Amino acid sequence: MRLWGRTTSVNVQKVLWALEELGLTYDRLDAGGAFGGLDTQDYQAMNPTRKVPTLQDGDLVIWESNAVVRYLARAYGDGVLAGGSSAETGRADMWMEWFQNNPYPHFIALFYQLVRLPPADRDPAARDRAIAAVTENFAVLDARLSDQAYVAGDRFTMGDIPVGAALYRYYTMEFDRPDLPALAAYYDRLEQRRAYRETVMTSYESLRAATA
Repeated sequence: MRLWGRTTSVNVQKVLWALEELGLTYDRLDAGGAFGGLDTQDYQAMNPTRKVPTLQDGDLVIWESNAVVRYLARAYGDGVLAGGSSAETGRADMWMEWFQNNPYPHFIALFYQLVRLPPADRDPAARDRAIAAVTENFAVLDARLSDQAYVAGDRFTMGDIPVGAALYRYYTMEFDRPDLPALAAYYDRLEQRRAYRETVMTSYESLRAATA
């Protein structure tokens, strides 16, 4: 099994987290960002979007981070990571889709305003809009987590991986966060997972724009 992608990409981190949760053996090849390599003919033959991550498992090549996580969970998760029942799997899928289509675009906008863009290029109004949108969406998740430990129920599943991969940066970026106690407790639970600490709780300083 081979994975193409840089470790500072949240989308690559999702796949790395799933691989480590499942105890799978794989090789990772740096690609994307400063490493480049996405415009080669060989890479485009695997992934015509020229993005990361891309996973090769035997003869199968699959890309799009959530699709890769779902594949790994269903192929190797023994009914645990993918969900132990159709209902649990459905709930996990639902929250994966919710995160990708709702808070994620605003989270990325906020990350750019606080980290990726040079200070002179930042837009305080855009920052505040992103904070408001992320807050509104995470309040929905906070309510969901007020009476259960994980997004799909009482067990960790693939549904936790997309939002969990973003929470480390959410809690370490410098801005005023609202009081969302269930979300904070959820993040504390994720921090107890070795695979999360090793693949997600890693430095993103190389992505930070120069301040001068």
